[in-house]
Amino acid sequence: MTAFAETSSLPQGAAPARLAVVDDPLEQGRFTRWVVGTGGERLGESALQLSGMHCAACSGIIEHALLGVGGVRSAQVSAAGQRAVVRWDPAQTQPSALINAVRGAGYDAVPDAAAPARELRRAEHRTAVWRLFVASFCAMQVMMFATPSYVAGPGELADDMRQLLNWGSWLLSLPVLWFAAGPFFSGAWRGLRQRRIGMDVPVALGIAVTFIASSGATFAPGGLFGHEVYFDSLTMFVSFLLGGRYVELRARHRAAAALESALARLPESAERIAEDGSSTTVSVQRLQPGDCVRVAVGQAFPADGVLLSGHTQADEALLSGESVPVDKPAGAAVVAGSVNLGAPVLVRVERVGADTRFEAIVSMMRDAMSQRPALARAADRWAPPFLWAVLVLAGGAAAAWSVIDPSRAVWVAVSVLIVTCPCALSLAAPATLVAAAGGLARRGVLVHRLDALEPLATTRRLFIDKTGTLTEDRPTLTECRLLADEPLLAEQAASLAAWSRHPLSQALVAAVPDVPALSWHAIEEVAGQGLSATDAQGRPWRLGAAAWTGAAHDGAIQVWLARDGRVLAGFGFDETLRPDAAEAVAALRADGVHVTLLSGDTAARAQRLAQRLGIDDVVAAATPEDKLAAVAAAQAQGGPVAMVGDGINDAPVLARADVSLAMGQGALVSRAQADAVIVSNRPLDLVRAQHTARRAMRIVRQNLFWAAAYNAACIPLALAGWLPPWAAGLGMALSSLFVIFNALRAGR
Repeated sequence: MTAFAETSSLPQGAAPARLAVVDDPLEQGRFTRWVVGTGGERLGESALQLSGMHCAACSGIIEHALLGVGGVRSAQVSAAGQRAVVRWDPAQTQPSALINAVRGAGYDAVPDAAAPARELRRAEHRTAVWRLFVASFCAMQVMMFATPSYVAGPGELADDMRQLLNWGSWLLSLPVLWFAAGPFFSGAWRGLRQRRIGMDVPVALGIAVTFIASSGATFAPGGLFGHEVYFDSLTMFVSFLLGGRYVELRARHRAAAALESALARLPESAERIAEDGSSTTVSVQRLQPGDCVRVAVGQAFPADGVLLSGHTQADEALLSGESVPVDKPAGAAVVAGSVNLGAPVLVRVERVGADTRFEAIVSMMRDAMSQRPALARAADRWAPPFLWAVLVLAGGAAAAWSVIDPSRAVWVAVSVLIVTCPCALSLAAPATLVAAAGGLARRGVLVHRLDALEPLATTRRLFIDKTGTLTEDRPTLTECRLLADEPLLAEQAASLAAWSRHPLSQALVAAVPDVPALSWHAIEEVAGQGLSATDAQGRPWRLGAAAWTGAAHDGAIQVWLARDGRVLAGFGFDETLRPDAAEAVAALRADGVHVTLLSGDTAARAQRLAQRLGIDDVVAAATPEDKLAAVAAAQAQGGPVAMVGDGINDAPVLARADVSLAMGQGALVSRAQADAVIVSNRPLDLVRAQHTARRAMRIVRQNLFWAAAYNAACIPLALAGWLPPWAAGLGMALSSLFVIFNALRAGR
């Protein structure tokens, strides 16, 4: 933390020596990804974790400060997630300048990496607890001093004793005013300095007016402010509001901790094996594709790769949402961040860093937590005029009560300022959608765009791809036809197939329990035909298509094995439905969703699969243009249209659909175009995602209705003088707490 804990007194462009460490290219890789701008230039996109935010208006202040840094192209700040995503030009600025800009605006920021961010949260939590303790403790003492004034009858409490109790209340209110209520005053000052009005402005104004009026009544009884004091209302109000903000703080910290637990799955170092068998321990960031690494039991795989030797199981809970071990024989693909559970293995690295599925998942989680949904942006646009209206109402109430009953004018105005709660309005949508996205992530569905939850909840038309979506991404061996009376023909075929990455070859390897390590020479693979090799005795072998091996064409057999020109065996493969595909389609139809099967496969195969699933609408032999036209035609009929796919040819239609989901094992381009990724590869999770989206939108509507009803009911009560300041503070805190707790239901 000390490397980043600099003060904010420096100009935005200057980086302290210790802060400059975030400008190191290797260090930037922990919180920055590189993208291409609209003009083709290389831009950095850095994730920062923020602290010191208390309401939605803080987002605009920080965004304004970041956009004021030269070279910053865009800045997105999420009040719900307390994160910022900044896109910047490395030729004009560096991450240290971004952090200085946030600190110059009166907030704090650190790179979104686990260690400094965790320490920042601890410090913020510690300060929040102390503020709440001071406010609550002083409020209880002040209430003790105020109780005699409430319970004493006429003439029972002497004036000098009443005055002494008021002085004690004033003294105990000082730490509440200068320490516990500090965030409200600092937030109000930041907003006014940036010419923006936030929720802290009326709160700070109410606290200040209450304290000044009560102080005047304490030291000059019978003067301009009368003789009534409201120190008990002031301290209780601050306590209630700090309690609400503390609960909100804990909710944000839990979401941040969930992201960090995902980041912690990747080890910091790896044991790299050289060609001579020697090993060295290197940083994970130094690994390159083609490296061979040894992964011990209990250690996470440092990169995406292929198992070279050994047989193990892996915990892929990050991908599937379940910790059931997945069997990993030699030749199987392993994913960065998954944990090796079975035995030490050797892995050939294929993808590292930002190219891994792990980093893609973490990136999507960061993006989702940093977004401000359209519903939230709409609420934020209403908050400033709402607050201006509240200030006008408070001033009008004070003027009116100065004529009706001057002794009540101050606390009526204070109650109007305090009781209003645009925070509940601003938190209604983002808190709910972030909670829903977090719940889906725990179940194996990563939401990339929070705005997609709304059309997902209301869609009644779904297009779904066949291969790799409803079926497994690799075929399954269904027939083994032996044409020669020789032992171990299937094992010999699998041993040769292990040298190919073709899906049929990998399916053959997976179907044979024990693949022997035979000695093959002069191995050659001809694209579209098959493999050729010679064995230890110098005999030529071929494995592949009928024309390649000399076999007669048979529609049920796709792979043939031949030796010396003689066909020895044939292997037939077929698609395998994902275990819950039929259940998912049935559930969608029961929910009133019209399902259409989109497939580039032949009409016969597509229809056969559709009948097994109970799908009536099929578009077969479809090119990418045909799929695009089908979705466009459905959109022309009205209503949101959803698409689920996995292949490269699905990317255009995924981009066109109103809401799109890609399978986790799908092509990178399809995952990039999708609004959400089903990393578990379970079709039933699509149904759960839609149910979660529907529940989230119901909760958003409940929160918006509650915020509107609360303000509509309480503001007239405050104007009528029926709501004292302490009750107004309690109502405001409870309103925000209701919205937050109700929003958390979306993630369950």
